[in-house]
Amino acid sequence: MTSHWTAAHVAAIDRETMACAPLFPKPQPLIPGVDLWDYWPVQEEDGSQAVIAGGTLFILLSAPTLLDPEARHGMARLRLMHRLGNVWRDLGLLFENGFSPGSREWSGSAIVSGDHDHITLYYTVAGTRGEQVLSYSQRLFETQAALSVVGNAITLSAWSTPVEMLVPDGIDYMRDMEGGGAIGTIKAFRDPAFFRDPADGAAYVFFAASLARSASFWNGAVGMARLMPDGQWQRLPPLISADGLNNELERPHVIVHGGRYYLFWSTQQKVFADGGPTGPNGLYGMTSDSLDGPWRPINGTGLAFANPPRAPFQAYSWFVLPDLTVQSFADMTGVAHVPVDPAEARHHFGGAPAPDLRLQIEGDRVWLA
Repeated sequence: MTSHWTAAHVAAIDRETMACAPLFPKPQPLIPGVDLWDYWPVQEEDGSQAVIAGGTLFILLSAPTLLDPEARHGMARLRLMHRLGNVWRDLGLLFENGFSPGSREWSGSAIVSGDHDHITLYYTVAGTRGEQVLSYSQRLFETQAALSVVGNAITLSAWSTPVEMLVPDGIDYMRDMEGGGAIGTIKAFRDPAFFRDPADGAAYVFFAASLARSASFWNGAVGMARLMPDGQWQRLPPLISADGLNNELERPHVIVHGGRYYLFWSTQQKVFADGGPTGPNGLYGMTSDSLDGPWRPINGTGLAFANPPRAPFQAYSWFVLPDLTVQSFADMTGVAHVPVDPAEARHHFGGAPAPDLRLQIEGDRVWLA
């Protein structure tokens, strides 16, 4: 059953009283000369951060620092880092050159086995290998590597050949990802997030998608697939539709809290439909008593919290863990407008993890602790 996030929900957002994250200063780069964004921890199957070598392994999108921060999307490579307390250690690019069957690597999720001897990665391959002009095709792949930890030394074996998990069918999910080619206009089949349902033990992935049978340009959705006994992923109908409202419901993921399901995603003001109500850049979500739904917008609107009005673009790509920690990256810090000049954008772009936040949840209500 597909549930709907609608214009009526978004129109109910009160900009005067909505919850907002606190301001933070532009962080120092973790790796000089490298931009970092969209990141996720290696997780246990229950969604909690896995403790590896006394800390947490993270996978991050990375690219060389260029004058225009937006150019990073066309150069994105997955990078492995280890965080112990507040100290981050760079373990280098996750894959060798030419490993992925595309021109760049985008977001996903990673799960460690119960005995911590291997990691399974679900991720997005964008474009095609060797293309001269970047395309926006997106495919979902999985791969595994053996994990070895001796003291604080972390070693991953060669990754297995990436296997495509599922493909859009042109019925529920769009096949053409190009959109208009501009940032915010491309379509989605990306960001696979693993989830093990405690109700029956079934495994799922949720992903950002675009509806195939839509009369609107703004046809964002949350897609889902279920892992079958034969090891294949079964494509399922969209879980959430934002048809006619919003073009991108990015990095969707599900946690269970207090016996209820909470689905979160990130979106931006610029990808709401022209002529309709718009929400701020923020963390959004819906809740349900079961994975099948029906799903209801949290707080009646879908908005959990927004960036602060004085810096409405300061963070993005929020990721909620079962302990209600919220992770994100520093985007355009300390500025109330979207910089047009690349030099100004570079001055404000964080390109590093943002300070962690924490949610509180009570039924359909979600707020910042």
